[in-house]
Amino acid sequence: MTGLGLSLVRGAVTSPFKRAGRPGAALPTGREERPPAPAAPGPLAAYSRICGFAESGPLPLTYPHVLGFPLAMRLMTGRRFPLPVLGLVHTWIEITGHRALHPTDALELTVYAAELTPHRRGTEVTVVTEARHAGTLVWESRSGYLSRHATRASAPPPGRAAPRELPSVAEWRLPADLGRRYGAASGDRNPIHLHPATARLFGFPRHIAHGMWTVARCLAETGDTTGEQGRVRTVRADFKAPVLLPSTVTYAADGNAFQVRGGNGVHLTGSVTREV
Repeated sequence: MTGLGLSLVRGAVTSPFKRAGRPGAALPTGREERPPAPAAPGPLAAYSRICGFAESGPLPLTYPHVLGFPLAMRLMTGRRFPLPVLGLVHTWIEITGHRALHPTDALELTVYAAELTPHRRGTEVTVVTEARHAGTLVWESRSGYLSRHATRASAPPPGRAAPRELPSVAEWRLPADLGRRYGAASGDRNPIHLHPATARLFGFPRHIAHGMWTVARCLAETGDTTGEQGRVRTVRADFKAPVLLPSTVTYAADGNAFQVRGGNGVHLTGSVTREV
């Protein structure tokens, strides 16, 4: 069993003994690290194909997050991590690439938990992933994960305006096996993405697409350039609603903003900035 597989098993075992929202809860101060290593060609090629990136050229902006995911899972399934990993919901991500990265770059990865904050639906943790090349920070991401539980909020917050509907660009038909294929390429085999039966155990009517596949597919659609000028430097994405599989969704974009819509509304909103 791989290290990621062991982390998933450990998360299943330890989650029932953790209580989100416990007063005085603190985050672990340690960091999970991976020594410098280039991307493995086979998994990178499989990831690029399933997400729509070119199989040559710079490393996709989202790929260091995939490389760091086993470290994040090890962190979040550790004994000192205060939230149960089962049921954690990925709510947002911000990625910054300080320069274009290449598959041969030997990236050193570090993952740590930066912040634990109250949320109207529970408790949210911010997990940071950093990539360094020859000691220099070249890439970083911040992700929000929500552990839902009862709170003392006396009233729901004021309603937010619905996102502006952006012009449609493309229609994507997502097959039933998308979660299994992306899981094989990325290593993220969370059961909510694999089969209807396993997803129903967590309250979903069917299995759902990975949020990080959706972000990556949107970036691939932007037509990122191969050079430094004009490349996507940063991306911010907010996950609004799960994408059930199979389904058909619409990718929409206007300038630097993008979104993914389905029959029941908006699944994801995001924006990019580019090098000038």
